[in-house]
Amino acid sequence: MKFELPQIYFSKIMRAIVEFDLIQDNDRILIGLSGGKDSLLLTYAMAMMRERLKKKFSLGALTINPMFSDDFDTARLSDFCRSLDIPFESFDVDINDIIKNHPEKSPCFSCAFFRRGSINRYALEHNFNKIAYAHHHDDAVETLLMGLFYSGQIQTFTPKTYLDRTGLTVIRPLIYLREYETREAVKYHKVQPVPSPCPHDGKTTRQTIKELIASLSKDNPALYDHLASAMRKNNVGELWPASKTRKEMADVYKSYMYPDS
Repeated sequence: MKFELPQIYFSKIMRAIVEFDLIQDNDRILIGLSGGKDSLLLTYAMAMMRERLKKKFSLGALTINPMFSDDFDTARLSDFCRSLDIPFESFDVDINDIIKNHPEKSPCFSCAFFRRGSINRYALEHNFNKIAYAHHHDDAVETLLMGLFYSGQIQTFTPKTYLDRTGLTVIRPLIYLREYETREAVKYHKVQPVPSPCPHDGKTTRQTIKELIASLSKDNPALYDHLASAMRKNNVGELWPASKTRKEMADVYKSYMYPDS
């Protein structure tokens, strides 16, 4: 098959693979294929890399149907994977019912949690050692701000993550691509994304952060680049020390209040 991704796409994906050492010989990599624009590009790109890299690795693709609707059609995804010579499988996980029965929890958290659990379990049962997700650069920057605004933590996900409990490794080969690039990539792989069945699509915390970044960037064009730089450990400046407990401060407190005791 002739792959048609421009050099800039190939270069960014190669940078991620090389910088974070994402692929080794004999890897069995499971692609999380939701059917959205990002995972379609990931599937296409991984098939291209399997052909071009001097590494011997195999691929599989898995689609989880969260059962948000009755017409979630995976035929297009199956045909796409067949054209790329990637084994494809899909199965249902009733995330919709889980969300309805646990309204006290964030629907996005519940969905992500049970999707990941299902994919991890499938990977282990079918002898995959790595899982590839289609997170792009905008996702990482947005996650940084979400952590700061909603949990008081300065963190984001990493391009390569080892999961201690399962022994699986998560890789994100598209991490240097911007979201507009994954959107434009449809004209190269020529498969229209499957519409998201999620009832919360476009109404999430991530969407709020996405719109905030876009709004602030109007007055500060360098904003996104500054946020991206803040994800790097070498750009962490002075921060307060960890908060101390009363017990840890007791002796110092006494020195101020009871110096002669």
